[in-house]
Amino acid sequence: MTTRRAILLGLGGLALAGGGYVAGAFREARIQADSRLFRQGTLIDTRARTLEYAIAGDGPPLMMIHGTGGGFDQGLLFAAGLRQRGVQVIAPSRFGYLGTAFPDDASPAHQADTLVELLDHLGIERLPVAGGSAGALSAAEFALRHPDRCSHLVLIVPAANLTNSDPVEFTALQRRAVGAVLGSDFWFWSLTRLAPGQMIRTLLATDPALLDQVSEAERSRAVAILDQIFPISRKVDGLRTDGFWAGTPSPTAYERIETPTLILSCEDDLFGTAKTARLLANRIPDARLTIYPDGGHIWLGHDDALSREITEFIRQADSA
Repeated sequence: MTTRRAILLGLGGLALAGGGYVAGAFREARIQADSRLFRQGTLIDTRARTLEYAIAGDGPPLMMIHGTGGGFDQGLLFAAGLRQRGVQVIAPSRFGYLGTAFPDDASPAHQADTLVELLDHLGIERLPVAGGSAGALSAAEFALRHPDRCSHLVLIVPAANLTNSDPVEFTALQRRAVGAVLGSDFWFWSLTRLAPGQMIRTLLATDPALLDQVSEAERSRAVAILDQIFPISRKVDGLRTDGFWAGTPSPTAYERIETPTLILSCEDDLFGTAKTARLLANRIPDARLTIYPDGGHIWLGHDDALSREITEFIRQADSA
């Protein structure tokens, strides 16, 4: 009932706010979003058609694969702490997100093969690969299918179905509410303004009460992750595909991954990735596992610790 109540309150709030003001504010938000993305990504041609990516930072490269609702901008945000620690971040947009095409085969395996073409284009032989949420599916396939190109594998809050049960299964009411929001830029923008806590709980699988327990920088990061989903109209194909692959029993042969692997999650992730992380740690040989006690699906309050652990893992494995 909470999601339904939030939508009803949103309708009432929009009616009271006045159509002209709301329409103007929405247009301004869309302009700002377009400006944020304008010329930030680079497009290349691949066998799967257009692939978009961005690069930020200096130092040894790492590829960060974004999660559901993202794009290259979310990948850069996820890896901001790594950039501060001297890592150059390569952030592609996955199939169906922003400027990347949506081929008939949009599976994580095909995505992994296409990312090899990105490395060829950049002249990079081998690098660490990290994936967050649904992006962890493509990261795992990359390590499995192209071990010669993947020096380290990092799976962050991995959204994978390992028990033949969808870990992110919504009620019928929640599905209708989420479907309405994901089908409209205006609805999404409106509810992020009128019911941000509910949006953080539903879409980011994080208890909004945690916002009062973390630093201002971490609160800003949570808001940025939510805001970057807008404009949602440029991500619909990717969102729907992620819903399918995250809910479908995973076909990935995790037990055959030989790349040094680090898995991170949070105990209170409302998408249940702590359980998934433990299962993966048992399947992937010699995988290293860290579960934070709280933080939700966006590891709220732990970004610095997570970035430090990834950096140390990569450097320790390199020196071993």
